Amino acid sequence: MSRLEFFRRMLRPAQPAPTPAPVTAAEPAAPVERRATPRVNAREGLRVLIIDDSTTIIAVLGKMLRQNGYEVAGAGDAESGIGIARTFRPDLVYLDIVLPGMNGFDALRALRREDATRDTPIVMISGNVQATEQFYVKRIGADDFIKKPFGRGEVFACIQQLVEAGRLPARAAPPPELLNDDGNVAPADGHSPEPTCAQAPGDAGTEPAG
Repeated sequence: MSRLEFFRRMLRPAQPAPTPAPVTAAEPAAPVERRATPRVNAREGLRVLIIDDSTTIIAVLGKMLRQNGYEVAGAGDAESGIGIARTFRPDLVYLDIVLPGMNGFDALRALRREDATRDTPIVMISGNVQATEQFYVKRIGADDFIKKPFGRGEVFACIQQLVEAGRLPARAAPPPELLNDDGNVAPADGHSPEPTCAQAPGDAGTEPAG
């Protein structure tokens, strides 16, 4: 390159840098609409037996079930649980796998030999990894399994599955409310109470003028 050409390039005005295209923020994705489905509950008054050596599990799980209208009994070991089952005659059993003395698998076999629990749905529960693996290997006679720790959603989803499978009786739907002409809820028999008229003071005991 000649010196003249070099100086011409040096004196040439610099070209402005191209303006970058404006970056437009991506529009947020529309939230996915979640359709709420009504929960399917088992019959009110359902008897549930919890066999677990953790008093916390018995208290927390028992509270969940009682709040939903179920009767609850608890036992801290398998032997006591089997004895309670003979008199309590549960409709559903939550059975821990790791228990003092007789373990949950042996307790499951024993419950299946009892007249009171031969056909009762039994849900195994455990937070122990080895016990969980053993459950999926053996799984003899159990209806379902819930891993600790668990929440209300898992507990009642399990009950709903048992209801839908015909293993537990479903709760009857509440009757629809009937309204009177004035918009108030009508009594269960469908008849409105007879109106009463207040008696004015001084009317009682008065006789018409002769």
